[in-house]
Amino acid sequence: MIRIGILGEIGSGKSYVAKNFGYPVFDADYEVSQLYIKNKRVFYKLNKKLPKFINSFPIDKKQVANAILNNNSNFKKILKVVHLEIRRKMNLFLKKNKNKKIVILDIPLLLENKIYKKKDILVFVDSSQKNIKIRLEKRVNFNKKLFDKFKKIQFSSAYKKKKAKFIIKNKFTKKSVNIGVENILKKIL
Repeated sequence: MIRIGILGEIGSGKSYVAKNFGYPVFDADYEVSQLYIKNKRVFYKLNKKLPKFINSFPIDKKQVANAILNNNSNFKKILKVVHLEIRRKMNLFLKKNKNKKIVILDIPLLLENKIYKKKDILVFVDSSQKNIKIRLEKRVNFNKKLFDKFKKIQFSSAYKKKKAKFIIKNKFTKKSVNIGVENILKKIL
């Protein structure tokens, strides 16, 4: 099985690129949102650590955002609980798709949390800052302060580019993404 890890900045179009490979995608953002609405064990753990903020189930993302914005140590507490579950979910995904030729890992903190393996093929989604800003500001729940907190815990784009074997220039057109994806698939298959 070939594992392709998708790297890039918040709002660069990583999830869109991941889906365009046409192989099973582990979407960590989706899995986190599912944990908040379906997993009572996660709720109890977070409620125990942050009772002032996480106090009703299903967990409302606003509760999580308030906890993160209130205190940096809250962010670390949330990450500790959530990332343990995400790793478990990813391992189940990999087991379920063990006979697939390729799987795609769309995990925002793939490098930062050392989730990737040495032989994984890393792909950096490169987008202009202008396009990223426009996309982020269109998001319904976009919160600049929360965005800045996430940016602080992520490695720089320059570092991610250096770690990547391939770069897809995302001009936010289907054509630009498909050309990049097709070139990568030709080289690795």
